Amino acid sequence: MKMGMADAIVDLVSSGTTLRENNLKEIEGGVILESQATLVASKKSLNRREGVLEISHEMLERLEAHLTASGKIMVTANMRGNSAEEVAERVLSQTSLCGLQGPTISPVYCTLDGNVAVDYYAINVVVPQKSLYKSIQQLRSIGGSGVLVSKLTYIFDEETPRWRKLLSELGM
Repeated sequence: MKMGMADAIVDLVSSGTTLRENNLKEIEGGVILESQATLVASKKSLNRREGVLEISHEMLERLEAHLTASGKIMVTANMRGNSAEEVAERVLSQTSLCGLQGPTISPVYCTLDGNVAVDYYAINVVVPQKSLYKSIQQLRSIGGSGVLVSKLTYIFDEETPRWRKLLSELGM
């Protein structure tokens, strides 16, 4: 009995686990099919059936927040400084460290000579994943240390544009 080998393997890639476990590589430009989902609903149901509009709102919120977070990561680092404002000035002087609306800066409390004091400030910025190393280099250049990187699943904005558009389409 003869057993052949495949020239190509088709796999739905989301985590990359199958590729890693089998020492495989994704072929650049090897996309076979691109797809998209479309939310279809009845205006009558959305307006009249109890709970349908609320469920639609939650679905759109979650989808929008997930899409917003895609390709972005949270970078947290400690920085010495005399004040949060001084640390903010240093962070904002770097091109890839702006965050969503700017950096979040919080005091880090420690004990110095038996007294509680602020010696460091923790900064949080959201950066594109493709700019991670550049962002870390910039953080280090202004005194950042103890850098932590976290994957983001959701970024919820003040209002979801798709929700606003749906309400407009419904005349609400």
